[in-house]
Amino acid sequence: MHTLCACGTMKPEINAAVGFLSRFLRVKGHVNDRQVQTFSQSLQDILAEQYKHHWFPDKPCKGSGYRCIRINHKMDPLVGQAGQRIGLTIQQLYLLLPSELTLWVDPFEVSYRIGEDGSICVLYESQPMPVGMPLSAGSALGHGSVGPMVDSRLSCKDEMRVLGRNSPSKAYNNMMTVSS
Repeated sequence: MHTLCACGTMKPEINAAVGFLSRFLRVKGHVNDRQVQTFSQSLQDILAEQYKHHWFPDKPCKGSGYRCIRINHKMDPLVGQAGQRIGLTIQQLYLLLPSELTLWVDPFEVSYRIGEDGSICVLYESQPMPVGMPLSAGSALGHGSVGPMVDSRLSCKDEMRVLGRNSPSKAYNNMMTVSS
């Protein structure tokens, strides 16, 4: 097992989560491009601030519940904040976003589930870099792309899969991929 670089940023993971949510606003309409950009930037800033003391690249599952974005009977307050910055009410956000959504934003992986019984799908997955590895070598290993974890422990997503379903959601297959 490699020691993980604790200097990793959360930017790619936050970008993946924000891009996923922003696509719902864009696809469902009623929100112009400028509003989507403002929503995206606001949510990126909000999440970065919220997660800055709860981001543990050496223990990716630590703090996972704190970083979970949840929409069910209540709107996630961070998503609600970003929506309000572009003039959307909580009720309007409920119309634009899935009514049941869980989005896990963890170091090296972003996954989501739509519906309580939905499948867990991966939006972003990368490999942690061993300590002391230069950044250019990390990109040669596929850092930032879909690939297996270097660490031999189960990822947060895989722990959930042990408990339930693991096939991708067909209805949201086209929204799964994030380019880096």
